[in-house]
Amino acid sequence: MKLDSDIKLTLDKISKAGFEVAIVGGAVRDLLSGGKPTDWDLTTNANPEEIQKLFKKSFYNNNFGTVGITLNKNKVEVTTYRTEAGYTDSRHPDEVKWGKSLEEDLSRRDFTINAIALRYAEGELSETVDPYSGQKDFDKKTVRTVGDANERFGEDALRMLRAIRFATTLGFSVEEKTLEAIKKNAKLISKISGERIREELFKIIMSENADAGIFLAKDSGILEIILPELYECFSVEQKSPKRHHIFDVGTHCTFSMKFCPSKDVIVRF
Repeated sequence: MKLDSDIKLTLDKISKAGFEVAIVGGAVRDLLSGGKPTDWDLTTNANPEEIQKLFKKSFYNNNFGTVGITLNKNKVEVTTYRTEAGYTDSRHPDEVKWGKSLEEDLSRRDFTINAIALRYAEGELSETVDPYSGQKDFDKKTVRTVGDANERFGEDALRMLRAIRFATTLGFSVEEKTLEAIKKNAKLISKISGERIREELFKIIMSENADAGIFLAKDSGILEIILPELYECFSVEQKSPKRHHIFDVGTHCTFSMKFCPSKDVIVRF
């Protein structure tokens, strides 16, 4: 696995300062599949103040232990190991505490494919940490929550739409129990801000499998809440022996979007 020079420099600086550090998130999926990461997320046992002492061009303006670092070609986010508790708004933790280990930090993550870490030590990637069999799920092309799906979606309702987005953009399927939990908890998505929903929805729309994402959102109950106008279209038939239409209005609209040649998300929407 070849690391970007800026990323290796960041990892080296944290490691040589005596702290643990690992690559997490989408970059791990990209590296394990032979792709080239575009976003880099690191996690460490160093606290935000200790991280900022190591990097002059950094900023920290949140309550979640994430320090942003600006490098020559990359922006890297470095987050302190943490544990979370209480999600009264179905989105953000009420309490954040610094964690003690990488494994503890991975236990709070949403999906198994996002709970894989590449530990870095002594100038190289030294170990793959995968306590929830995320690599197996990646190989099976499956999106599955870490632990109980109902608990994960109760903590953060946006995770339901993220599950659909990951399945769509990666060409995966949603694991059966995870999908059942989405159907059961779909109404919680109404607690999420329109901006966050739009962000996930637009990523689905711009995917090569955009139609599959819309159909999955419909079948899981999410579409009825986030785009009720489109959801209603699936119950409007327009088939007729004397007309060229062969689909209901919702399916027709979805396939129109699928075959839209524009790369402009608003046009596709």
